[in-house]
Amino acid sequence: MTDLRYPIGRFDMAAPLTAETRVAAIADLAALPAQLRAAVNGLTPAQLDTPYRPDGWTVRQLVHHLADSHMNAVTRVRLALTEETPTIKPYDEKGWAALADARTLAVEPSLALLEGLHTRWVVLLQSLGADAFARTVVHPQHGRTMSIDTLTALYAWHGRHHVRHITALRERSGWPAAR
Repeated sequence: MTDLRYPIGRFDMAAPLTAETRVAAIADLAALPAQLRAAVNGLTPAQLDTPYRPDGWTVRQLVHHLADSHMNAVTRVRLALTEETPTIKPYDEKGWAALADARTLAVEPSLALLEGLHTRWVVLLQSLGADAFARTVVHPQHGRTMSIDTLTALYAWHGRHHVRHITALRERSGWPAAR
């Protein structure tokens, strides 16, 4: 049985980062808003409030989490581009997902936010020369520097990861397929 926490597998920090993987990751970031919108299309409020796995977040919380996480990601990339190896500020993902807006707000505001955010993010990434992708941030919780290349690959994986949580739940639950 597939691990419901990691339906596409864990992110591989050691995977080689090439010009080809960068282009693919940017394409994934460009595609995420439409894929997420399709994944939640037609879900009822009760289905949006269904956890994607036992003890997991609800579909609604996943959508809002993606907006929260990717806003932080864009800020991290922008810091890497404008400061010398800045230390980024981690945030409490579980705490943010437990806040009232993440638990109760319709998903549309976060879907719209992701559309605009990813449009800007993709334009920014596509404007960068290869050298810029080597710029780094320090992640104090992980005790390592992370390059813009790594951040791009990580958040591309992150989007696919959570979309798959939703589509896999739809499949397991017998809900109509995402469209």
